[in-house]
Parts: sequence; C-alpha cells; structure tokens
Amino acid sequence: MSTTVLAPASPLRIGPHTVQPPVVLAPMAGITNAPFRTLCREFSGGKGLFVSEMITTRALVERNEKTMQLIHFDATEKPRSIQLYGVDPATVGKAVRMIAEEGLADHIDLNFGCPVPKVTRKGGGSALPYKRNLLRAILREAVSGAGDLPVTMKMRKGIDDDHITFLDAGRIAVDEGVTAIALHGRTAAQHYGGTADWDAIARLKEHVPEIPVLGNGDIWSAEDALRMVRETGCDGVVVGRGCLGRPWLFADLVAAFEGRPQDIMRPTLREVAAIMVRHATLLGEWIGDEARGVIDFRKHVAWYLKGFAVGSEMRKRLAITSSLAELSEGLAELDLDQPWPTGADGPRGRTSGNNRVVLPDGWLKDPYDCAGISEDAELDTSGG
Repeated sequence: MSTTVLAPASPLRIGPHTVQPPVVLAPMAGITNAPFRTLCREFSGGKGLFVSEMITTRALVERNEKTMQLIHFDATEKPRSIQLYGVDPATVGKAVRMIAEEGLADHIDLNFGCPVPKVTRKGGGSALPYKRNLLRAILREAVSGAGDLPVTMKMRKGIDDDHITFLDAGRIAVDEGVTAIALHGRTAAQHYGGTADWDAIARLKEHVPEIPVLGNGDIWSAEDALRMVRETGCDGVVVGRGCLGRPWLFADLVAAFEGRPQDIMRPTLREVAAIMVRHATLLGEWIGDEARGVIDFRKHVAWYLKGFAVGSEMRKRLAITSSLAELSEGLAELDLDQPWPTGADGPRGRTSGNNRVVLPDGWLKDPYDCAGISEDAELDTSGG
C-alpha cells in the first residue's frame, strides 16, 4: 500500500461532533444494526461515525415495535446516528421532533439515495431530489424540528443520466441549513453497477464549499479512501459494501488516515472465523434468541469467506447453520491457517446495474410540482 497520506485539511465536523478520521459507515438495510456497528466501532477504536439502518419516519412516529428496536443504541455509541427515510414533510418533521425531544439520537441523516423499487415507486429515496420543492420542504421541516441536532443528507447523482439532480439538491441543502452532504457517485438507474463517478463528488464539493461533502462509492480498501480524498477534495468518505464481511476495514481506514499503512490488517482465516462467531453471537444477544441470531448471520457468511479456499458444499453448510455450536464446528473443519487471499479487497456485495427506475405515475413531468405526495406515500416498516 502507498504511504502517501492526504487527509482533509481540517477535521470533519458534523454539527458539534468531530469525526476524525473522517470515515462514516453507510446505512445498509439488514446490515448496519447495533451488532455490526459494534464490530466496526471496536476495530476503529471508537473513531468514525456509524449510522443506523434506514428508519422510516411513519414507522417511527407510530412507534412500530421493529423500528423501536432498530433505533436502540449501545451505551458506548457516541454520537448516536439515525438515518431517516420519508416522503411527506409533515411526517418527517414529526419524526425529527420526536428524536430531538426524546433524546433518541445525536445526529440525523436523511435518505435520498436508496434506489430499490419499493422506495422509489413511492417517490422516496433517490427519486425524491428530482422534486426540488418537495426536497426543500422536507429539509426545512427536518432542520427546524431538529433543534440543536445536526441534520445531514445522503443522495445519488440523480435518477438517470437524463435526470441529474445532485447540484440542485446540494444548493437546496445549503439554503435549508443541512450540516453535510454525502454523495454516492451513481444514479438510481445504475443501482450498484458500473463505476462510481468520483468526478461528480469533486463537482459537488466545488459547488457547495460552505459545508462538508463526503464521497461514497467504490471504496473497497483504505487506499481507495485516501485516493478519493486526494482526487475529489471531499471532506470525508462513506463506506458501504466494502465492509461487508470485513468490519476490520475501519481499522484499516483509521490506520491509513493516521499515516500507519504498516498496520493494515490481513487476517488469516482463523482470525476471520473468530470474528464470524462473535458477529453471530452479538446478533443473538441483540435479538434475544441465539438461533434467530445465527439465522440472521447467514447472509454474511459468503462475504466473510470471499477469496478463501472453502469448498462449495462447506459454504452451503455454513450458510444454513442454526446454532453457534454448529457454526463453530463447521468453521473448525476449515484450513484455518490460510492467509488473507490475494484480491479479496476488491468489490463485494450487490453489483447489479442499468435498471429501470420505478417511479410514481407522472413523476418526471415537472421537477417542481409535488402534488399528490401525502402520508400515504410513507413506508410503514423500517430497515429497508
């Protein structure tokens, strides 16, 4: 790894919170729950910002049982960071005021980046910034309701190459008092395919110099994070798929930004197996049921084992375990002395792209008219 370090000129500030080094865990549905955040935070030594799964404003206001569990933070999590999804300004405002008045979090991030159909068909996520006045109304309600809590937003370049919104959205965010913006350098149509457009991140930084801009997309290693800062001038990085099955990436990020490239982790399979068992254990404790915790962990197995010499039958067996003992026994049968595989630092997670974006009828007719959006457009469940 290169020893060249180019950290931002000043620490990343999110309202009263200093995030140094400037690394943020991206909210990911079904992934960035309290157990996963705990692992990432432990590896980082408590440095960085770790954001919850997406919480829908309607479900929060209605105190949905699953949602209330998702906003549970470990006592050691500081600052506590919640990402909200909403389409109706009034409902977003209610949710933000609830968080502020009840002390449920220390930072609120707003989701305008999710590309999945069940979100965009409601006009939410990455579809919403196209409606400039609606975006402004939501941001105004959120910032006014948050009191002293900082409000940030995460977005994409736009809906597709013909409907690019990030520069307009950035200016609206500054006007309405948003504290920082994270930009994923893809359109909604790209989903997670192709290559992230880091030039767009640089353009946004030039366009809104008043507030911090964080870059997101194709950060698979600590060196990628340093390169993004170097090439775009962004104030920090947001890491999503790169840490799937690799929570120690946050240790690498801290080491890289602090000029300690010799401390980049290259765990053996034995070390990875121990982390896998701990992850599954934490999930069971969080859910309150060991079997359900191990079942929830199954989706992580392939990510943790990426690149290691593990036969397909054993991979399948580990992916259907139902107890910690079963998981541990299966892992013990592997060649645990295997070193970190060459190439395992590359892309992981979803890679689909060039999808048709599902939108409400007539959504693209007028970028300013937001008639027809109401509380009915809100999703009633959280976590994506």
